[in-house]
Amino acid sequence: MITSQGPDPTSDPADSASALTESTVKSDAALPPQASRKYLVYESCLMELFERCARCQRACAVTTTRLGTLVSVEQLCSHCESSRRWRSQPLVDQTPAGDVQLSAAVYLSGASFSTLHKVFKAMRLQMFPYDTFCRYARMFVEPAVVHSWRKSQEVMLQQLSQQDKVPLGGDMRAHSVPLGGDMRAHSPGHCPKYVSYTTMELSTNTVVDVQLVQSAEVGSPHMEKEGLKRSLALLAARGVTIDYIVTDRHTLIQEFLREENIPQFYDVWHMEKSIVPFVTRLSKKIDKMTKKKGCEKVKRWIPAIRNHVYWTAASSQTGPERLAKWTSLLNHVRDVHTHQDPLFPQCLHTVGNTRDKRKWLSAGSRAFDRLEKELTRKSVLKDIAQLSPHYQASSWEAFQSTVLQFAPKDLVSPYLGTLCRLYLAALHYNENADGGRAPTSSGDPLLKRRSPKSRTGESRARPLKTEATFRYVDDLMDLIMEKVFVDPSSYRDEILKLNIPPDRSSQ
Repeated sequence: MITSQGPDPTSDPADSASALTESTVKSDAALPPQASRKYLVYESCLMELFERCARCQRACAVTTTRLGTLVSVEQLCSHCESSRRWRSQPLVDQTPAGDVQLSAAVYLSGASFSTLHKVFKAMRLQMFPYDTFCRYARMFVEPAVVHSWRKSQEVMLQQLSQQDKVPLGGDMRAHSVPLGGDMRAHSPGHCPKYVSYTTMELSTNTVVDVQLVQSAEVGSPHMEKEGLKRSLALLAARGVTIDYIVTDRHTLIQEFLREENIPQFYDVWHMEKSIVPFVTRLSKKIDKMTKKKGCEKVKRWIPAIRNHVYWTAASSQTGPERLAKWTSLLNHVRDVHTHQDPLFPQCLHTVGNTRDKRKWLSAGSRAFDRLEKELTRKSVLKDIAQLSPHYQASSWEAFQSTVLQFAPKDLVSPYLGTLCRLYLAALHYNENADGGRAPTSSGDPLLKRRSPKSRTGESRARPLKTEATFRYVDDLMDLIMEKVFVDPSSYRDEILKLNIPPDRSSQ
């Protein structure tokens, strides 16, 4: 008689429920290899199935053969002379399907083969060598990634070129595209081997083009300009009209866009990053002047200066208006809230009595004179007038975080491998660019408090997004296993059409 001892404290009810559910599902033998479920099987448990002959139930000889992640078992009975052969996974053109799929999964997920190999080795899971992984990646995975990105990019460019002209009352009204672009170096140091230039369509927050430039092609100082030039040439060839482009303040980019007669705006984050550190250094210098009173007050205004940069760009429509609002800061720090410039005659905040009057600067003081000198430099005023009023590079920064998942800077890859990882990052970002935000029970966006380490004492509330999706991985896996693996010739031809420069070591 069996008595109930209660639930097993080590068991998980969710696991039991899933086991009962899966036991009722029909066999997936008819599914393709990439869609079939896989299990972790121990060799000792597997051999229990082959210890005795299936016909006479006597002990028989068993031989195992391993090829990568595949294990083949041959059973021969010496009594009834029956034999059978069993494989742990299907063979596709004499190649283990699991090896190809595992190589593709590692590559498409942005994982590291060396880390995965350590995990397999720690668990004594059988694995194929790194050379096999590279061969499968070169023959099947990278052609599929290039094909998938080209196909996705062609759809985006076609949509952008079609919305270039919008019907309005029988006429065709031109509709231009706002772009954003910036560079990323793919190795630490001042002389990177590769530089990628990403172009984004800002109104839809999607990556439309990624260009990879090798330093041996044009030289390190001109790599960013070359990447932008290639992107703009591609967009022009597809008939996309550019309204303006938001970039950083690289001098070669400025000269190139002036020559091409393309309106340029500066990203506020890059501008704020260049202004605020100087103010910080200025405050540190003033702090050392212990005999000078009032100079330490500048440090208290650094958060306000940072916010004022963003507000000036977001609330202004023209360059002169931005300058008027920017220079009004020098009156504001002196507790003067009316200004002589007619474009911004008065501060928009409510003027009231200040509890702490010690924070205000005095005209003619050393602190105010130094602050005025730096915030009204000719170069600063010129850049303030060109701040972007509509879109910023925060989306580009988010994309660069995605790139780090697929192509970290400590990963050394050849040109094609780096390019494919950039394409994967673009596919992942575009699929999740406008991802849903987690709602509360009332339907409002769920917020999460963040306290950046770089800004001590400051915290911000940002929307909490839902988990990312990976539909592009399933599509690529189906493409690799069902088409590229069967007939890779046409997909490899797309690789041959790429302008891949020779490696620097070849010189």
